[in-house]
Amino acid sequence: MAEILKHAVPKADVTAALGQVRETVAGVIADIRERGDVAVRTYSEKFDKWSPDSFRLSEEEVEKIVASVPQQVIDDIRFVQEQVRTFARHQLDSLREFEVETLPGVRLGQKHIPVQAAGAYIPGGRYPLTASAHMTIVTAKVAGVPRVVASTPPIHGEIPAATVAAMHLAGADEIWLLGGVQAVAAMAVGTDSMQPVNLIAGPGNAYVAEAKRQLFGEIGIDLFAGPTEILVLADEHADPFVCAVDLLSQAEHGPDSPAVLITTSREIAEQTIAEVERILPGMPTRDYAGPAWRDHGQVHVVDSIDELYELADEFAFEHVEVLTAQPRLALERMTQYGALFLGEGTCVSFGDKVIGTNHVLPTRGAARYTGGLWVGKYLKTVTYQEVTDTDSQAMLGRLCGRASRVELFEGHARSGDVRAAKAAGDELPWNTA
Repeated sequence: MAEILKHAVPKADVTAALGQVRETVAGVIADIRERGDVAVRTYSEKFDKWSPDSFRLSEEEVEKIVASVPQQVIDDIRFVQEQVRTFARHQLDSLREFEVETLPGVRLGQKHIPVQAAGAYIPGGRYPLTASAHMTIVTAKVAGVPRVVASTPPIHGEIPAATVAAMHLAGADEIWLLGGVQAVAAMAVGTDSMQPVNLIAGPGNAYVAEAKRQLFGEIGIDLFAGPTEILVLADEHADPFVCAVDLLSQAEHGPDSPAVLITTSREIAEQTIAEVERILPGMPTRDYAGPAWRDHGQVHVVDSIDELYELADEFAFEHVEVLTAQPRLALERMTQYGALFLGEGTCVSFGDKVIGTNHVLPTRGAARYTGGLWVGKYLKTVTYQEVTDTDSQAMLGRLCGRASRVELFEGHARSGDVRAAKAAGDELPWNTA
């Protein structure tokens, strides 16, 4: 039975805060629908203190910004994007188009068609998150999306040059310096200056996530995203210092980011808590990591490895780091997670920044029903059918007539009847006059 050494704030407190977010987002979206670019500019001025002549960067502006970025940063961006591109290509290769003949002259097929326009939201209110450009834009381009609109906010009124470079090198067709709900809404509904997209992907704060949620259906989205989550699983062999460092590595994303430890060792649990309290005051990002650990950090002690994995699946967290003697056992035992990071040599930060797997992952329990962003998200898997054999056409027509009339769908039945009549001369069982 699990013992909880550290609790998070009650869930009701989090739910109440989300209610205000929903109301604010709904108002912004409605205003942008009505006033378009004028409303977009109003909210950009209000939230980001940003109101240039054009929110979209020209090719000349992009080239100038990219040229200002240190060569080492450019080289690193290129390297990481190649890791993301390679993994996405392997994902694409795993998707098979096919055509099969299931009956004589009956051909059924499947093909994959990329969405024609995708929006990539790259957050930047607190930090220049260049890695999100790799994950959203590179993956879309590997999928074959012809138009990728990328948008990121200015940071304290300044252009985030490294992020713009990452967007450009990733292959974005349009780069906009626009953030928050106004960016998501503009991409979704369109304005005089921005043509709408079909799907929006990318992480963001609670307002961005809520905007995507409210617009879903009108457009596609990658997934419903919330604050970054980390779940560290540790046995008695784990290093509590590593546990603490890695918990705080994700807590710094924001004051509402859950960081949870589940361990089979009370000693590891207590030492990890002590290490967190020791490290935290000296972190440059303690203003975010501190409240996240205080309000959303948890530590659970369980009796066995079996119980550890059972509890981990109940959390269904975005990132699960496995610091045990046999980390690959998690591949067999766990079914509900966004991404696994196996062994001390791996860390969530690798996945966030450099290793090549996608860091846009399900949060708030969404791992129960979906994985994260991948190349297939930008593809529509569609089917086609063709019947050329007259015997098959007649047989299917008769079957369709019988099956449809069981369901009282006379119109469907008549479509089948006509095929049987055309192919085999069957008499129509209804009056055509």
